[in-house]
Amino acid sequence: MAHAIALIQSLRGTAGGHPVTSILSVAALTGVLGGVLAHHAAWPQQQVMAGWLAYAVLGGVVATAAGARRGRAPFGLANQVTLVRAALVCLIGGALLASGQAPTMSWSLAGLIATALALDALDGWLARRLGLTSAFGARFDMEVDALLLLILALLVWQADRVGVWVLAIGLLRYGFVLAGLLVPRLRAPLPPSRRRKAVSAQQGITLLVCLLPPIAGWLASATAATALICLTLSFVVDVVGLAQRTGPPGGLPKRA
Repeated sequence: MAHAIALIQSLRGTAGGHPVTSILSVAALTGVLGGVLAHHAAWPQQQVMAGWLAYAVLGGVVATAAGARRGRAPFGLANQVTLVRAALVCLIGGALLASGQAPTMSWSLAGLIATALALDALDGWLARRLGLTSAFGARFDMEVDALLLLILALLVWQADRVGVWVLAIGLLRYGFVLAGLLVPRLRAPLPPSRRRKAVSAQQGITLLVCLLPPIAGWLASATAATALICLTLSFVVDVVGLAQRTGPPGGLPKRA
């Protein structure tokens, strides 16, 4: 425990960094990882290149958004971990170009997805322990989560493991955002919720399970249906809570 505390304290002092430096460093990591997947996991070249291109676009968006922050605070270690997760999501998204995936590639894809899901817990933990919570970090984390779920839902549907209805898992959050444009009260910040975190984690794990080669189609459908029901109920609880709340609508909550 003492070693863990000492590590956290040392990270607190080195958790800064310029966003462009972080983006370029992760770009190099993404390039190396993509090369490994192409040469040792039989990923098609166009699939890897699509992941690289997606990260280039995402890096530009992150650099612009980070540069527009009030006070130009350091990028922070938690955001750097989220950036690595975003790079993995881009490589995972490249798999949308592959049809009839070979079992070896499916296992390597599952490894990337599992790593991205694990890092989702790490960046939030770092933000809380190092005092790096911010509106930017919360939004960055949230958008990467949403993009990963949408890509996973598309992959499950593309692999013909589950019907087109599985896309609702990836689209519900975007529907909620669209509803907020029409109903300002739905843009109010949501309080931290273990229920929301648990359901969000369930979606990613469920979609990962649906992609595993040994999983039968009927089991994938049943598992995805259960996850979708839980996600829908969670959104209903949040919408009802926001609709009943009094006071002016607010912005995004901080990373929690």
